[in-house]
Amino acid sequence: MRKLKFGKAAQLICSSLYIVILLLACFSNTLHAQSNETLPTLSKVEGSGSPTRYALFAEMKQDGFGAVTNSPAYPKYYTSSGTSQQVYESPKTKNYGAFIQTGVILTTDSLVPFWMRSRQYGSIPLDGFSGSVLAGAHKEYNKNRKQLLDWAAGFEGRFNVNESKNEVLLIEGYVKGRISMFEIKGGRFKDFTGLVDSTLSSGAFSLSGNALGIPKVEIGFPEYWDIPFTRKLIAVKGNLSYGWFGKNYYRNWKYYFYTETYYHQTSFYGRLGKPNWKVKLYGGINHQAIWGGEDEAYNSWDLSQWETFKYVFIGKTYRKKNIPATKIGNHVGSIDQALTYDTKKLSFFLYHQFFYEAGAIATFANAKDGLWGLSVKNKVPNSNTVFTWNKILFEFLYSKSQGGEPDSKPRNSGFEDYYDNPYYVSGWTYQGENLGNPFFTQVKYARDELPEPKSTFQSFSNNRLMLFHLASEFSISGFYCKTLLSYSMNYGNYTTSPSARGLGDHIRYFPPPYFGQQNQFSGYLETCKLVGKNLELGVKFSIDQGDLLYNSLGGAITLTKRW
Repeated sequence: MRKLKFGKAAQLICSSLYIVILLLACFSNTLHAQSNETLPTLSKVEGSGSPTRYALFAEMKQDGFGAVTNSPAYPKYYTSSGTSQQVYESPKTKNYGAFIQTGVILTTDSLVPFWMRSRQYGSIPLDGFSGSVLAGAHKEYNKNRKQLLDWAAGFEGRFNVNESKNEVLLIEGYVKGRISMFEIKGGRFKDFTGLVDSTLSSGAFSLSGNALGIPKVEIGFPEYWDIPFTRKLIAVKGNLSYGWFGKNYYRNWKYYFYTETYYHQTSFYGRLGKPNWKVKLYGGINHQAIWGGEDEAYNSWDLSQWETFKYVFIGKTYRKKNIPATKIGNHVGSIDQALTYDTKKLSFFLYHQFFYEAGAIATFANAKDGLWGLSVKNKVPNSNTVFTWNKILFEFLYSKSQGGEPDSKPRNSGFEDYYDNPYYVSGWTYQGENLGNPFFTQVKYARDELPEPKSTFQSFSNNRLMLFHLASEFSISGFYCKTLLSYSMNYGNYTTSPSARGLGDHIRYFPPPYFGQQNQFSGYLETCKLVGKNLELGVKFSIDQGDLLYNSLGGAITLTKRW
């Protein structure tokens, strides 16, 4: 059991942040007094090649929901590499950049709060008192002139150090090329998949940007392509990826095998509505899978690697004597729907995701589950006022059903048990971190006194929950601000509840202890201001309070230089 020295550490962090904010304000006023040049207001966007992105309101044209683009056709939704990979610069000529960031992080009782470690693309600080250095460089596609062939590349790395540990993380490293509308790329990317808000969401179900990117090669057409003869009424986009998951534990009911595993992803999305229409409809599906290791686990396995991949690709069930009849691999995905409505001043983005994993979605047994969101973006923020807002988001996530209610319709698959898998012991994780929505809690993050799953292969202690998530981006007196406020009611999983729907007519009963309802609040505040030419000073603050996670506070101070 870990004991928290919450009060003293909280006072220390709050006092430190208060002093830093005062110094930041004084330093900013001094710079303004010494220069006749007024530093522009910032709007944060996410993109490749930097830990945070800021676009000048006066210079950059933004898309509907978080990415910067020179194209009037928006929004950009992320179906593979989650960032739009834009550049901090005037859109006239420059399509490359670099940055270096230094930071000091302090957290209570060696615990990194939820929003300081979640949806960071694996760029996670060490706990306790630590320092970090981030650096990156990138060259993007030339967006200012049409050309048949183009290329891009990028790199981002992080070095963490505290009193007991040093580590180096490769956050991103890639090359890619474009031929007309088609793209081929390879490396590690900041992966984010699905029709959800790109900067403020609690996280898409399949890939949320919570873990490091899986090394892969990918082909596809990443921008919406207008189908000929539809006069831009119908457009589509999609991708196909093959990746390397690395060594993973595979279980064949008797033994564990530490074996090479692989990654597969496909996605296909469509748009109904011309780019200049006020109302447009979007829909699509994404499918991901971990696979590999079957040939080592079963002596009678008779499929080649290529034949195994074909089974994974189409989701076909493999049947053979002495081998359980099941789909090959651990499959995760979502079916997405969205609507956008544009006025002269506002953009509305309404979206929903159905979850699928073990097969309950085929009979809509888990149709209650899903992620609902409404994002409202200010298209004409006024940088001349003391306060201006950029975007507001509300999300609701529900995952209690999983088709596991004892009175649900009998079917060939039991309850979904999101992100866990009986064969791949680590579940839907990569390098120890959840690939999907981070509010599905891994055992390592939950309080020790809470019941753990009763199956040895379950690495998520909490995947049945209700979440209310409110987030915003705004500017006060030239300070860019971002807030994330999340309140969840958590119910563990079905093995820590009294009963659940099993295979067919079977009802499974589980002994106590039971998880019950555990309430949790996680909050985050980030502020940043330009204090010189391409020089940014930032402060971050995060808090966890509740019954699911250990109570914790965290703060960070960063200084970023860009070129």
